[in-house]
Amino acid sequence: MKYISTRGGMEKIPFKQTVFEGLAPDGGLIIPEKVPRLTPEELKTWSTLSYQELALNVFRYFVDDILEDTLKEIIYRSYQTFRTKEVTPVVKIGDIYILELFHGPTWAFKDVALQFLGNLFEKLLLETGEKINILGATSGDTGSAAIYGVRGKKNIAIFILHPHRRVSEVQALMMTTVTDDNVFNLAIEGTFDDCQAIVKQIFMDLDFKRRYRLTAINSINWARVMAQMVYYFWAYFRVCEKEGVEQVMFSVPTGNFGDIFAGYLARKMLGEERVPKLILATNENDILYRFVNFGDYSVGQVKPTISPSMDIQVASNFERYLYYLLGEDSEKTKQAMEKFASEKTLKFDQNIIEKIQQDFLSDRATEEETFETIRTFYENTGYILDPHTAVGIKAAYRFKKDIPIVCLATAHPAKFPETVSKALGIEFELPDEIKKLYHLPQKYDILSASVAKVKEYIEYKAV
Repeated sequence: MKYISTRGGMEKIPFKQTVFEGLAPDGGLIIPEKVPRLTPEELKTWSTLSYQELALNVFRYFVDDILEDTLKEIIYRSYQTFRTKEVTPVVKIGDIYILELFHGPTWAFKDVALQFLGNLFEKLLLETGEKINILGATSGDTGSAAIYGVRGKKNIAIFILHPHRRVSEVQALMMTTVTDDNVFNLAIEGTFDDCQAIVKQIFMDLDFKRRYRLTAINSINWARVMAQMVYYFWAYFRVCEKEGVEQVMFSVPTGNFGDIFAGYLARKMLGEERVPKLILATNENDILYRFVNFGDYSVGQVKPTISPSMDIQVASNFERYLYYLLGEDSEKTKQAMEKFASEKTLKFDQNIIEKIQQDFLSDRATEEETFETIRTFYENTGYILDPHTAVGIKAAYRFKKDIPIVCLATAHPAKFPETVSKALGIEFELPDEIKKLYHLPQKYDILSASVAKVKEYIEYKAV
C-alpha cells in the first residue's frame, strides 16, 4: 500500500514515511491510494478475533513495510496499558449500545490510537537513531493521550498547544501534571481553532518542519485514523453477534471529523449495506451539522460549551472526506480547500448534498439538551454519560428505528466532573487515579496565539 495527498501534489510514499509526515508537502492530507472491500470469508474470520488480532488484520492492509511480528509486538504492548482485556468493550444500556473507548491511561478514546502511535514512533526511531519533535493542538483529550503515548520515550520531544482555560480542569491536569523532560505544554491565549491554525501554519513552513523534524500527532496523522478504524469493526461484530443481525449504525460525537472519518473508511471496507449510515453528532459549534443537512460548510464563531472537545469550527479531517465526496478528484479538492482558506465558506449543490446524506445523518445538541440527556439517561438506566457521549446519545435517539445503534463513548464522565455533577444534581465521585492529579506539581507555559512565539519556543526546546 502506498499513500497519496488529497491535493495530488505528492509522490506516492510508503506507510513508514506517512507516520512522520503529518501534512503532505502540498498542504493536503495523506490517504491510502485505495481502500479495500472485505470478502465474506474475511468478515467471518474477523468476527472471532480478539481486539489485538483484529487490529493486526486491519493494519496488514495498510502497512507493508513493517514486519508482521514487529507490528504485532507494537499492538500488544500498546493495549496492555488499558484497564480492560477487551480494550473497547461494547455494552448494551437500555435499548442502545455504547462502545466504551475510555479504558486507556487518560480515560478518553484518543488513547486507542495514541498508545499505538507512541510505541510505533519509538520503534521506528530506535531503528534509525533519528529524533523527532511532535507538534500538536488539542481541544481537550488529544493532548493528554499524546503526552501519555510518548512521555519519557527516547529521541522524542512533544509540544502540545491547548486553549488556556478552555478545556476542563481534569483535561488540563492530565497534561500539565506530566513533568517528563521531553514534554512541553503550551497554554495558548485563544481558542482551539487558534491553536490548530498555528500548528497548520508551522507545518506549512517546510524548511522549519524539516530543520526540526516536526511530526504530527493530531488526527491529521494517518496512523491515528488507521488505529481508530479497528473499534468500528470490533463493535460491528459484537452487536451482530448479540442481536443476530447484519446491519449496525454508529452515532459519533465529533468536532474534528477524525473519529467519524475512521468510521467512514471502516464502512467502506464493510460495505454500505452493513452500515447504512453514520450519525454525525455535534454541539452548538455546528459547522458539520450544517454541512450534512444543508451543504453549508461556513466558519462561525467558536462558542464555548460543556462539550469542549467539539468547540471547533474548522474540522481538520474534513478534507479527507471531501476528497472522496468529490470523486477522488485531487484537483477539485485542492481548489475547494484553497477557496475555503480564503473565503471561510464552501457551499454545495443539491446533488452533492444527496451524496453526503447517503453517508451521514446529523444532529446537534444545545447545552440544555446535553444536560437533559445526561440526567434522563442516568434516571432511566443508571449509566453516567460524559457530555460528548451525551451529544451522541441524543442524536442516536433522534434517528433510532429498527437497526441497532452503537454510540461511541469518547470519554469517561470523570473527565468532566463539574458538568456531570450539575446535570445529575449530585456530587460525582472521581476515581482515585484522577483525584491524585489535583495534588501533583504542574508544568506548562502560557503563550500568546502567535506562530512566531510558538516557533521561537520550539527552536529553544527541540531535541
